[in-house]
Amino acid sequence: YPLPEAQLDRFLLKVDVNYPDLDTERRILIETTSGADTIVRPALDASRLAGLQSLVRRMPVGEKIVAAILSLVRDARPEQTRDERVRRLVDWGPSPRAGQALMLAARSRALLRGRLAPSIEDVEALAEPCLGHRMAMRYDPTGEAPSLADLINDLARKAA
Repeated sequence: YPLPEAQLDRFLLKVDVNYPDLDTERRILIETTSGADTIVRPALDASRLAGLQSLVRRMPVGEKIVAAILSLVRDARPEQTRDERVRRLVDWGPSPRAGQALMLAARSRALLRGRLAPSIEDVEALAEPCLGHRMAMRYDPTGEAPSLADLINDLARKAA
């Protein structure tokens, strides 16, 4: 069932997982119904995970990245935007928690890719997964409105 806005805002990202391709689904079907015990090994222990989380929070973020995140989040709010489409089509926009999520996600993506600081590309790539579930579109009777994902991605490009 749908969660209220306040609860949706607590999730860092919303990632849609598509169905697997035929070969992957075949492997899932066979491997999960064979009766053989699968040994699962942790990818890392709790202390290593805590260390990586701490590292992400200590990563430097350039002023250009901070400005882009602020611009994007504020421009996605109908009350604060300069974008006519947002004023007309967005019912409610992202809270300050969206900016926090985008900052942490951008730092995490940079670390996963072996970089010491997030880039504009990280912000653009994570804009929709961080903001999409924190916004609601109004009904557009013309049917010509962009999708929420397209609108967010366009705002992210402009913020960069």
